Amino acid sequence: MARQSSTITRRGVISAAAAASILPVTARAASAWTKAAYETAMRESGRPVSLTDAQFDAIQKRKPAAMRLIESYLKERLGSADPAVLAAFQAVPREYYHYEYPEHRATPGDAYEDNPKPWALGWGSALSDYLGQAYMTQICKPAPGEVTLEIGTGSGFQSSLLSRIVAKSYSIEIIEPLGKAVGKIFAPLGYDNVHSRVGDGYYGWPEVQGGFDIIIVTCAATFAPPDLFKQLKPGGRMIIPIGQPFKRGQVLYVYTKDAEGKIHSKRDIGVFFIPMTGAIQKNQPVRPETVSDHVPAAPKPPAEEAKPPSE
Repeated sequence: MARQSSTITRRGVISAAAAASILPVTARAASAWTKAAYETAMRESGRPVSLTDAQFDAIQKRKPAAMRLIESYLKERLGSADPAVLAAFQAVPREYYHYEYPEHRATPGDAYEDNPKPWALGWGSALSDYLGQAYMTQICKPAPGEVTLEIGTGSGFQSSLLSRIVAKSYSIEIIEPLGKAVGKIFAPLGYDNVHSRVGDGYYGWPEVQGGFDIIIVTCAATFAPPDLFKQLKPGGRMIIPIGQPFKRGQVLYVYTKDAEGKIHSKRDIGVFFIPMTGAIQKNQPVRPETVSDHVPAAPKPPAEEAKPPSE
């Protein structure tokens, strides 16, 4: 596979592959998903919506084709499709995350589209296309018992996916109105192992004791924030797009920390993400850095900026 020529948008891969069969796997147990369950969860999350039976059924009928597309895509790109990743996608109702927050408008009819693409959430954020999310989820190699951190909550779908596999899923969103609204969507689904906050992901979430097995960044950074490496456990993985804001040439990097604490990096595929904002824009390296196979050093921020973000 020629990964160099592939492109993922901020919220996912643009190209798709032919369909194949879905493996009979299961994820973390979930209640039956019905129209009534959907409307109840939406109401409890502060986003009331009403669908006809026909509209809800039409959404559900599209899901099997999307699942086959995900499995086929992962096999084409990565050689196999992780049963746990497929099970997580099967378990999480994607239509629940289709919502335009500034307009207070649910858009569940856009879910499981034939041509996967990002969908607007408002305030410049988007729900990733599902092929891109599947790819990034699988290369993270999530496993039961692990703890994950997402930088850039967005719709909440990525952290929800991880939560169906791992023990605890943490997520940080810098856009305050989006972070506050999306922070209310997990409990109605029973996703009590997802923890979200509004804050600057540049500093990670240092209050989480023991750090993280996986850190997944869903915005383009000009360099990998040092604090994120500090919070990565030995044996941990960090997935992060590195490159210049709003420019082509961004690259998805996979960083790993070995048992001795040494960081190793691997260039993955070409990507295009919206930029990481906040402290990273003030704390650029002294000398301009280009995308490379090392972690660019960044100056320490002033004391008042070094504090972790508040809840």
